[in-house]
Amino acid sequence: MANRSDTKTRILDAAEKLFAERGFSETSLRLITSKAEVNLASVNYHFGSKKELIRAVLARYLDVFMPAAAEAIEVVRRDNTDASLNDIFSTLVAPLLELNQLRNEGTTTFLQLLGRGYIESQGHLRWFITTHYGEYLGLFVKAVAESAPHIPPAEMFWRLHFTLGTVVFTMASADALTEIAEADFGEQNDIEAVIKKVIPYLSAGVSVPLIQDAK
Repeated sequence: MANRSDTKTRILDAAEKLFAERGFSETSLRLITSKAEVNLASVNYHFGSKKELIRAVLARYLDVFMPAAAEAIEVVRRDNTDASLNDIFSTLVAPLLELNQLRNEGTTTFLQLLGRGYIESQGHLRWFITTHYGEYLGLFVKAVAESAPHIPPAEMFWRLHFTLGTVVFTMASADALTEIAEADFGEQNDIEAVIKKVIPYLSAGVSVPLIQDAK
C-alpha cells in the first residue's frame, strides 16, 4: 500500500501534467484522481480544495525558482552596477533551465502552468504568488526599474505584463514554433534557445522610450 507521501506525490504529478495540458478550469478533480489512481478523499485530505492543489503544484517550482532567480539577479547587480535590462532578464535563464533537473521538462511545464494562471484569470494564484514570493518579485521589479529609470512606474506595470504575455504565448506555442523554424529555416532549437531568442526582444520592448520622450 502506498504511504501518504507517495499518494500526495502521485496527486501532484497527475495534477501538474493535466493542468499544463488542459488548463486549470478544464481539469476536474475526478480526472486527477483517475490519473493518479487515488480516491477523491485523498485529494481532500492532502490539499483540502482544488485551489490549494493548484497552488501546491506551482509551489514545487516557485520554491526552487524564486530564490535562485533572486540570487542570480543580486549577483549580476553587485558585479555590474550599470546592468542593462538584457543583463537582468538573462540572469533568469539558468534558474529556469535548472527546473529541468527538478522535473522532466520542468522549464516548459512551469512556464505553461504560470501562463495558465494568468490566461484563465486565476486570481487566487496571483494572491498566492505575491503573498508567498513577494520579496523575490520586489527584487526583480526593482532591478528592472533601476535598469530602465526613464520608464515611469505606471508604464513599467504595463510593459512587464506585456512581457509576461509574450513569454506565455511563446512557451505555449514553443513546440509548433520550433517545428516551423526547423522546416522553414533549418534551425534546431531547444527550450534554452527559445528563451535566449526572446530575451533581447523583451529587453528592447521594456526599455524603448515613451513616444513623447522620443520626439
